[in-house]
Amino acid sequence: MPSTRPFVDPVTGELNTALILSEAVPLAKLIGVFVAGSLVPYTIVFFGSESSVLGALLALIGDFILAVGAGIVLLYVVARGIQLSSE
Repeated sequence: MPSTRPFVDPVTGELNTALILSEAVPLAKLIGVFVAGSLVPYTIVFFGSESSVLGALLALIGDFILAVGAGIVLLYVVARGIQLSSE
């Protein structure tokens, strides 16, 4: 039994843009949450304490938020890909 390709309309063979957008919007929101969360410490460092111990600590916190966010986004993409392949 041939497998169907996700995001491709099996009848016409064209890309299903509605399905692509329905998958891209939650992913973009998830990425946006972590970027917005990391902007808080980076903004404090940029405007307040760029050359102090507190600035270095806040920069590390921002990096940590981005690293954890990247991991969560990758896990989401893999899990969603597995779900789509089984449909």
